[in-house]
Amino acid sequence: MSYDRALTVFSPDGHLFQVEYAVEAVRKGTCAVGVRGKAIVVLAVEKKTTLKLQDPRTVRKIAALDDHVCMAFAGLNADARVLVNKARIECQSHRLTVEDPVSIEYITRYIAGVQQKYTQSGGVRPFGISTLIIGFDSDKVPKLYQTDPSGIYSAWKANAIGRSSKTVREFLEKHYKENMTDEESVKLSVKSLLEIVQTGAKNIEVSVMGPDSVLRNLSAEDVEAVVATIEAENAAEAAAKAPAGAAK
Repeated sequence: MSYDRALTVFSPDGHLFQVEYAVEAVRKGTCAVGVRGKAIVVLAVEKKTTLKLQDPRTVRKIAALDDHVCMAFAGLNADARVLVNKARIECQSHRLTVEDPVSIEYITRYIAGVQQKYTQSGGVRPFGISTLIIGFDSDKVPKLYQTDPSGIYSAWKANAIGRSSKTVREFLEKHYKENMTDEESVKLSVKSLLEIVQTGAKNIEVSVMGPDSVLRNLSAEDVEAVVATIEAENAAEAAAKAPAGAAK
């Protein structure tokens, strides 16, 4: 029997192959990074190069779900659009019913619940995306959560999803510090992406949210300035490490 044909059938060794294939689709998507600082939370994503006649504003990997919640994704763009719309409706429904905005954990749990539902029903397939969800609740503490196609969700200090996410996550583990300043948080998120993005600033998009819950998208010039600072620091570090004889 071919166990990867049906979503609802386990293989004898306990695998749901369609879910594992959905995770593989995420690994083929462009990379997204989330970093939680002391007072801000940052999303940085790798952008695909837009075609010459294409409007770049229509190719987005970061989407606002509510005034204080934002999501980045890796995987299938069309699947992400459906999930974003479901999450936005839930955010508005919650406001209408409870007269309060959703908490970041609530909307993360909702998104993970939708993803899990699509792993347990016949006639559907799992969502081929992982998400990074950021925002601020009333306590004004930055939050960062991740969900994956199986419906698992968890909170993080910093994380990466998508292509080469293991490499980026190892870089984050090595360089992350507690209570980072705003500048350090942005710099770490961009620096981690530069580990795998060879084309520099033009293929990196960065969004920042502070305690005022306003999402700010960094301009291309701002991202280039951060990349230039990182490159200057790397050059200075390399020069410092060079042996004295090599400097002559």
